[in-house]
Amino acid sequence: MTASPELFLPDRPGTPDAHPDRPDRPRVTELRLSAFAGHRRAAFPLGALTLFTGPSGSGKSRALQAYEALARLGGGAELGEAFPAPAACVPERARPDAQRRRGFRIGCTADGPQGPVRLDLAVQAEPELRIVGERLTCGGLVLLETALRDPGRAAVQAAWHTAGSSPVTRAPLPDDRLGTALLPLRVAGKTDGQRRVLAAAEQMVVALRSVFACDPRPRRMRAPVPPGAGRLLPGCDNLADVLWRTRAECPRRHALLTSAVGAGCAGRVVDLLAEPLGDGRIRALLDRGDGLRTPLELLGDGELRYVALALVLLTGPGVLEVDPVGEVPAAMQTLTVLADGFDRCMDSGQTRELLRLAARMCERGHIRLVGAVSEAPGATEADGVTVVDLSRDTRV
Repeated sequence: MTASPELFLPDRPGTPDAHPDRPDRPRVTELRLSAFAGHRRAAFPLGALTLFTGPSGSGKSRALQAYEALARLGGGAELGEAFPAPAACVPERARPDAQRRRGFRIGCTADGPQGPVRLDLAVQAEPELRIVGERLTCGGLVLLETALRDPGRAAVQAAWHTAGSSPVTRAPLPDDRLGTALLPLRVAGKTDGQRRVLAAAEQMVVALRSVFACDPRPRRMRAPVPPGAGRLLPGCDNLADVLWRTRAECPRRHALLTSAVGAGCAGRVVDLLAEPLGDGRIRALLDRGDGLRTPLELLGDGELRYVALALVLLTGPGVLEVDPVGEVPAAMQTLTVLADGFDRCMDSGQTRELLRLAARMCERGHIRLVGAVSEAPGATEADGVTVVDLSRDTRV
């Protein structure tokens, strides 16, 4: 059986999907934490494969949290969904102003057909959560700017570039949504200026939205699961159900997954199986090739996380539970995997094997990875890795 185009990632160098620097594929190239949790005036470059490294408490998880929050906002989520614990995002030692207000500032840059497009966001966390300022710029031109004018209203005053009979258009926007994501509903696109605004906003939204935040939870992966849609959850709880689907739909890619699993798990591995149980649930097993099958529930935490992350790296948005931009062709999007604790519970050999696999997949241009790793030796030795060392001076 042949897999659908979105089920597994392209694997043929020489196709359009094999060029990571194509300008028609928007991607986030910089994350800015101007004032966020323990970070101050921090700007982090993001490549096809980026690893945040540093000791415990250096802010690795916070950086990935900020990226995921921007992705949620780009997909149209409310501010409270993107920041469920906003007080934790306020910079350490930040003092409230005369109105008892405290907040944080984050942003990013998305590169693509329009060139670098920059988004900067100011969020008030206390006494209530709201966006108090947003700016979208491209080529040095401010395309959208919002500001909180009346604290008594649940809205910000927005001004976007028009370049028609009037240089800007002004209108209120909600203070709990990203204005950039709302622009396609508000801008008519009749003038060159409006079309430029729409193109820049689309580039930013497309770059942000196709994100899969993954943190496999071994305890939940051990239990058999009921059959479902075959789309992998962020915690990889339903790994057995996904294997049941992917093994049947793309044997060639499943063979690559089996080979990767064999390189990272103890003992011989000739296949990765999923089988139904008498009660209707599905469990996953390793086939050892001599009649012995090892249920995944018997594997260690490091092995389980390794198996789950290998599956994530080898599959695409047709398998992962993501929210891609449906109105934009898949060939114009890049899936970004966020993996906090990328090397958690794994030994150095497993980490190296997983990084080699990640480097190969990211090189093809259809997937990007932003992960957080410990300071384990050799964790960043793979070619093509952008290393962001947070042991340096990026905190308050």
